[in-house]
Amino acid sequence: MTSTSSVRRAALLAAALAALAVSCVTTAKPDRPASGPGTTATVTTGAPEATAADPTTAPAESEGTPNTIETPYVEKVRDAFATLQATLNDSCAADCSYFLNRVHKELQELDGAMKADPKGPGHFPEPIQKIAELNKTLAGDSSFENLKKHEKLLIGTRDFINTWMQGHPDDYR
Repeated sequence: MTSTSSVRRAALLAAALAALAVSCVTTAKPDRPASGPGTTATVTTGAPEATAADPTTAPAESEGTPNTIETPYVEKVRDAFATLQATLNDSCAADCSYFLNRVHKELQELDGAMKADPKGPGHFPEPIQKIAELNKTLAGDSSFENLKKHEKLLIGTRDFINTWMQGHPDDYR
């Protein structure tokens, strides 16, 4: 079974790869790493721009060591929020394990997107705090049994963030 978010991510990856094939190589600013689906961002730290021959690393410094920092891809807040919103009409009625795991996964992805957003994590204090409270309660255990035990908190966190984001439409449109 392929989820909508997996299909969306695959389409984004295909589009990004096509765009990369026809575009120029650019280097991200150190304070804003570039990212794309399934890729890592290259951030140069004071060295000249990366060459077109090898866009994943910057030219080596005089000591012969590359000075790049690779960061994993992080979704944009609006995309992560959209996939979280897609769970609003779902429930444990059909496949409870799938549903609770999906809500948990979507919350974690939204948390990562908010923390990596160019506006900074301080722009999303309440949602980040609610997810942190959820994660503290779950104590790293994302098993179905633990998610089911804390279902009310998990769904409450999702619903709180949905309401909060509705009051901040600039962040998801």
